[in-house]
Amino acid sequence: MGSATALAVGLLLTWVTILFLPAQEARFAPEHAALLKAIAVFTLFALISAGSFYGELRERRWRLAAHAATLAIFAVAVLLYWPR
Repeated sequence: MGSATALAVGLLLTWVTILFLPAQEARFAPEHAALLKAIAVFTLFALISAGSFYGELRERRWRLAAHAATLAIFAVAVLLYWPR
C-alpha cells in the first residue's frame, strides 16, 4: 500500500511540475499520455491495496476478495510495465 501510494503521489507531482513548465511543453508533450496512464494505474493500485489493508485490519468478510483485487491490479501493473 505504501509503495503504491508513493508511486502515485510521485507521478502526480511530476505531472504538476510539468504543468508549471510551459516553456518546456513541447519537450514533455510525448510523455503526457504515458504519465497520465501511470497516474491512473498506480492511484487505482493504491486505493485497492488500501481497501485490502483496511479489510485485513478490521477482519472484514470481504477481505479475501480485496486481497484478490490487489493481486489482480498488481498483475495489471506488471503486464503494463514489464519490459518486452
